[in-house]
Amino acid sequence: MSRPELRQRLVARCEERLRQSLLRRTRSVEAAEATAIWIDGRRYIAFCSNDYLGLARHPELILALQRAAAASGVGSTASALISGHHREHALLEEELAAWTGRERALLFTSGYAANLGVLQALLARGDLCVQDKLNHASLLDAAALAGAELKRYPHGDVDGAARQLDSRPQAAALLATDGVFSMDGDVAPLRELAALAQRQQALLLVDDAHGLGVLGPRGAGSLIAAGLDQRQAPLLMGTLGKALGSVGAFIAGEAELIDGIAQFARTHIYTTALPPALAAATRAALRLASGDEARRERLQARIARFRAGADQLGLPLLPSATAIQPLRLGAADTVLQVSEALQQRGLLVGAIRPPTVPQGQARLRIALSAEHTDEQIDRLLQALSEVLATTAHA
Repeated sequence: MSRPELRQRLVARCEERLRQSLLRRTRSVEAAEATAIWIDGRRYIAFCSNDYLGLARHPELILALQRAAAASGVGSTASALISGHHREHALLEEELAAWTGRERALLFTSGYAANLGVLQALLARGDLCVQDKLNHASLLDAAALAGAELKRYPHGDVDGAARQLDSRPQAAALLATDGVFSMDGDVAPLRELAALAQRQQALLLVDDAHGLGVLGPRGAGSLIAAGLDQRQAPLLMGTLGKALGSVGAFIAGEAELIDGIAQFARTHIYTTALPPALAAATRAALRLASGDEARRERLQARIARFRAGADQLGLPLLPSATAIQPLRLGAADTVLQVSEALQQRGLLVGAIRPPTVPQGQARLRIALSAEHTDEQIDRLLQALSEVLATTAHA
């Protein structure tokens, strides 16, 4: 018997991705300031960052990080349930819970780890997990890890979600959705999904990675913007590495739920806790994000300017009122060609291709920040107009 060779199979898969213009590569950023980054000695304006409020390099975050590192060192040295849970972690959890209107919050090292841990803690074999087809990969992977039956409904289709829940009325059920969809930029029908979950006695989990800090009063996220409390939407997952400019994630909700998750979420139990200095920096970010409404107003002005300019140029943007502005171009090789042409003009825009998005839906994911200037946005619009005109005639 000849056993398949894993190394050869992996190499063949990479070669196939290269042929299909789907191979992804990293760039090493040498320096960064505001919306500019340097790669290989060249300065670019970045329209591919999730730093929506421009907090990642804010002096107050840097100072908080430095002071806390001087006091407590770099690493937390252990998992949270051993000796890795420091005072800065506890204070951050309390402040995140208060900000989002929930009884308790629990920190994780990343949004991916949070979703895997939460679903694994809640679900078992035989349970039902119903999800939007465009949910983040971490939610889809989490259902598989938990062993639950995953049923997906068409994007934003509340009736479709109801049909999937109706398919197994006797099963314990979790209904999960992104708050803001990371590749389309639109907002889920949260009020309708919350009402459906209550009628169906399903637990609702909202991944608000891209809404937190940006939407709602004090930037408290898409659930607050929709007027939903923890009774109507019991579980909120939020990340700290996007609008808050730090790293990590949290799950927030009723104390009983969060305490139970802390006991059974393996990605929380068996992982070294976040460095306490990063928790201190995140607390500084939280103060800025919740208290500085002018940042959100600037971001909204940048979004409005970009969309108005794109409309005048006839650019085929997807409908989105958030910082994520997708320009769908279809073929993977086309979007890669356009992205590379923009890079030659000093502009970095993410070329999003399958499997991140469905086949035939490759796109530029244009991410806007409160720190972008009008001149930078106009420069991007002009470059898009020129590059797309050249591509169309190629």
